[in-house]
Amino acid sequence: MFQVYDVALIPLIIGLVQLLKTLGLKKKYLPLASLVLGLAGGLFLVYPDDIKGGIIVGLMLGLSASGLYSSTKNTLEKDEDC
Repeated sequence: MFQVYDVALIPLIIGLVQLLKTLGLKKKYLPLASLVLGLAGGLFLVYPDDIKGGIIVGLMLGLSASGLYSSTKNTLEKDEDC
């Protein structure tokens, strides 16, 4: 069953994707890495006995991590138009 603390996987996924980035993974593959890590977390950690539930939660985790990373990066970057 999905617990509130399972949402803590999102910052973990962001950290792992950042690690992959520093190890040389191209930027265009970072969202895919986030999705794969989210699916792995959903399938193996959150719902190991329910494939459908694991896929749904894994997609939610991976897409949330990707969106949170992207929005934070865009907010912190300097606005070049100013």
